[in-house]
Amino acid sequence: MADREYDLIAVPKKARRSSLSMLMLMLGLTFFSASMWTGGKLGVGLEPTQFFITIAIGNCILAVYTATLAYIGASTGLSTHLLARFSFGVKGSWLPSLLLAGTQVGWFGVGVAMFALPVEKITGVDLNTLILIAGALMTATAYIGISALLILSAVAVPAITLLGGFSVWLALEGAGGLGQLAARPAEQSLSQAQAISLVVGSFISAGTLTADFMRFSENAKVAIFITIVAFFLGNSLMFVFGGAGAAATGKADISEVLMLQGLILPAIIVLGLNIWTTNDNALYASSLGFANITGLPSKYLSVINGAIGTLCALWLYNHFVDWLVFLSAAIPPIGGVLIAHYFTNKEKYQNFTQYEFALVNWQALVSVAVAIAAAHWLPGIVPLNAVMASLTCFLLLQKISRKF
Repeated sequence: MADREYDLIAVPKKARRSSLSMLMLMLGLTFFSASMWTGGKLGVGLEPTQFFITIAIGNCILAVYTATLAYIGASTGLSTHLLARFSFGVKGSWLPSLLLAGTQVGWFGVGVAMFALPVEKITGVDLNTLILIAGALMTATAYIGISALLILSAVAVPAITLLGGFSVWLALEGAGGLGQLAARPAEQSLSQAQAISLVVGSFISAGTLTADFMRFSENAKVAIFITIVAFFLGNSLMFVFGGAGAAATGKADISEVLMLQGLILPAIIVLGLNIWTTNDNALYASSLGFANITGLPSKYLSVINGAIGTLCALWLYNHFVDWLVFLSAAIPPIGGVLIAHYFTNKEKYQNFTQYEFALVNWQALVSVAVAIAAAHWLPGIVPLNAVMASLTCFLLLQKISRKF
């Protein structure tokens, strides 16, 4: 994987993948059962009109943010962590790499638990045994690399679309039609800002790592198009699938919804594939992050990360909402700094191997710290506040430093 995955160098043109392959990869990334779970929370916490407004606004924010990072990744061929060396410095980049990679290991653990719990309910097999088996299988394919991710996505994307669509149809039929389902009042109250923060927070960590995958895209324009389609189509469908079932059954957990609808057996297979693709993406990205810090091949690091995520799976699952709140504040500032530095220093990204990096860029670190504070204290949408605060702070500090 060290050669084929380009852990510490730019992806050359000869190694770029077809547009269809990249689209399936990004759809596989956004077709995540955790988004269905978040859609379930929104389905019982918002009125129908608020639900769709929230999804539209949240995914618009995600699409703009991730498409910008996709453009940078495809233009340079560099992973998120190598891009961070320009803006944070070589050793300074260890902080975003550690934060991003650590959260992806967390998502991996959540995914393993989300698969094992419904299987345990229907089969009676010991939960810990199921977690260990699922974690081991998912880690094994992540070890192979980008080729395995492409194959898994090609299988899972159509499968989850069919299952989710059938689940929505059952929800509508059981409720007496769309009008009856829409007329049902929200069972738990969520403000619009809270709801949008959940939508953005549910995918902001993986979104910040968009360059890790889109660096394999044929060109930057295609990368932008693919990323926007993936979020508006893939991520929106996941929220609708989860929200419709939750509104009809009153259950926010997608596994409980599917069980009540009598879909648990096909759900075990299809959700398993779906979670598998996203978990492999998470494990792949986390390994690139730790490769940036340690210099070790990512294939070996993926095994270590998979073991950690598997062992912590239940704890991560039980603290899922708290995890989203943390992500919404701590991850976006990194992307804001990457974007600000790239578009004001494009010429520096032309030759990665020859560039002389600083050890630490304190402007970037200060900008992240300021943005995290702003995300907590400023009113509005937490992840958006974080991105804009880090981007603005970095540009200001950069301008000031150039005057002295």
